[in-house]
Amino acid sequence: MTSSTPRTARIAVIGDALIDELRDPSGSREFVGGAALNVAVGLALLGQRATLIAMLGDDEPAERIRAFLDEFGVQLVESPSALGTSRAVSDRSEGGEPRYEFNEAARHRRIEFGGDVRSAIDEADLVVVSCYPFDDDEQVDALLESVADSERRLVVDGNPRAGMLRDRARFLANFERAATRSLLVKAGDEDADLLAGEALDDFVGRFRGARHPIVLSTAGRDGATIIDGEVSLHADVVDLPGPVIDTMGAGDATLSAVVRRLARDGVPGTAVEWADVLDEAMGIAAATVRHDGALLRSPGTAEIVPS
Repeated sequence: MTSSTPRTARIAVIGDALIDELRDPSGSREFVGGAALNVAVGLALLGQRATLIAMLGDDEPAERIRAFLDEFGVQLVESPSALGTSRAVSDRSEGGEPRYEFNEAARHRRIEFGGDVRSAIDEADLVVVSCYPFDDDEQVDALLESVADSERRLVVDGNPRAGMLRDRARFLANFERAATRSLLVKAGDEDADLLAGEALDDFVGRFRGARHPIVLSTAGRDGATIIDGEVSLHADVVDLPGPVIDTMGAGDATLSAVVRRLARDGVPGTAVEWADVLDEAMGIAAATVRHDGALLRSPGTAEIVPS
């Protein structure tokens, strides 16, 4: 690792905060959610100082999100929304795969890079971007202009959602543009299929060959892989007691765990060190999916214990 002394870092997370509404045959339930919010809360639970930069409306759902973040010690920097707070509806009432719908606020999400947002970015050791409107050229330009020294500080997770995509080709092009200027990019098998109609290995190949970025690829039940220069390591899903209950937060938990290690210890310098990082992340992801909801968990405990 580049740093031998573990430390608590300030990490800014930019992206979505919303209300998740889950509908199934038993009824309807609502949770505070969003990929970026999940990552920010996960980092806070892992002992880091997390700031979430997200769009919120002037409404009751925003109050719930603010209270939730305050409960977990996540600082919030708000970007205003004239369309209200984002909402995602997951309808599982007909069985099989869930159908997702997003409201107008979610489909037209954007961040205003004003003084408070820029200050939070400037003060952060690492900046994580998840579920961002990469199909908006102006938003991507503003993001990249706001993150100085991005190849040492920026972590990008495209996390596209079909119901929020307005221009698939533009999203992919801008995601690749941001990734090549980042320290680390996360890509999942569902991202590869949705954005490019490719297998994950082919999709990851889009980011290979340059000095940056480090690539974290996730494949659900098939585990995850880290590629850093000549180092390429795979880790299988960790087998923990109990059934898998909810896979919603697995990718976010994996990213939180890896980012925590980068922020705390620096970038691993050897394959052995990377293997330790990836194994820990797989353990955290496995514990997370054995509970309802997307809240990050640790193996052997009901709640994560901050380190």
